[in-house]
Amino acid sequence: MLNDPLANALSMIKNAELRGKGICQIQPSSKLIGGVLDLLKEKGYIEGFEFIDDGKAGIFKVELTGAINNCGVIKPRYPIKRDELEKWESRYLPARHFGLLILTTTKGIISHEEAKKQGIGGKVLAYVY
Repeated sequence: MLNDPLANALSMIKNAELRGKGICQIQPSSKLIGGVLDLLKEKGYIEGFEFIDDGKAGIFKVELTGAINNCGVIKPRYPIKRDELEKWESRYLPARHFGLLILTTTKGIISHEEAKKQGIGGKVLAYVY
């Protein structure tokens, strides 16, 4: 039974990266996972991804680059204010300006750097570095 599809997707990506795989398949798919994968592609952590419709929930086929050292979800999904981003960055990322916190906001799924620029808060979903 899958309780958290995003946690399962990130652990599949992390395990495939650790084993040196080039491709990873994530199943089931969702809009949230698609948004996180789109952000990872934009920031250069993955090469790309493709949605495959299998008649059920769908599959994401992810092309890996070997750039991910660690990734995971943050549970529970804490709401954070715009002035608390530094605290969460120091808690989950190994160094300043190294890695990425993924937030869900009213503007969509964005990184903590983009949230700082826009001056908005949201709920913290995951980290990657």
